[in-house]
Amino acid sequence: MKATGQEVTIVMIEDDEGHARLIEKNVRRAGVHNEIVPFTLGSQALDFILGEKRDGVANKDRYLLVLLDLNLPDMSGIDILQQIKSNEHSRRLPVVVLTTTDDEREIQKCYDLGANVYITKPVDYEGFATAIRNLGLFFSVIQVP
Repeated sequence: MKATGQEVTIVMIEDDEGHARLIEKNVRRAGVHNEIVPFTLGSQALDFILGEKRDGVANKDRYLLVLLDLNLPDMSGIDILQQIKSNEHSRRLPVVVLTTTDDEREIQKCYDLGANVYITKPVDYEGFATAIRNLGLFFSVIQVP
C-alpha cells in the first residue's frame, strides 16, 4: 500500500491482544506488508499521530492509515477520531473503525466525524478473520491522499 510513491504506515489502536494478533495475521495473509505500529492506549496513539503537543505537525510528511477500536481503556475511540479529523494536518488520514459495537447511532456518529470505513467485529473467529482478510484486500488497492 503506497501513497504517491511513499510507504503507508498502519497505526493499529486496539487494546485486545487477541484481536490485534488476528488483525495483523489476516492483513499479512492478504498480502499487505506495510509496517504496523500497534497501540493499546488512545493517548499514546494520539501522541504518535499528532505529536506530543497534539498540533498535528508531526504528521505533515507521513502517510498513515489508522485502524481504530472504539472501546479503549484510557479514552473513547470517538474522541480519538474527532481529534484526528479536526486537525488540519491529519484530517485526511483514512480511519477504519473496527469495533464490536453495532449501534446505529454510534456508526452514524463515526461517519459524521469523518470515519472512512466502519467494520463491526464479528463475535466468531472465522467471521472476524474473513472481515480482516477483506480489509487487507481493500488495503492493497486503496490510495492514501
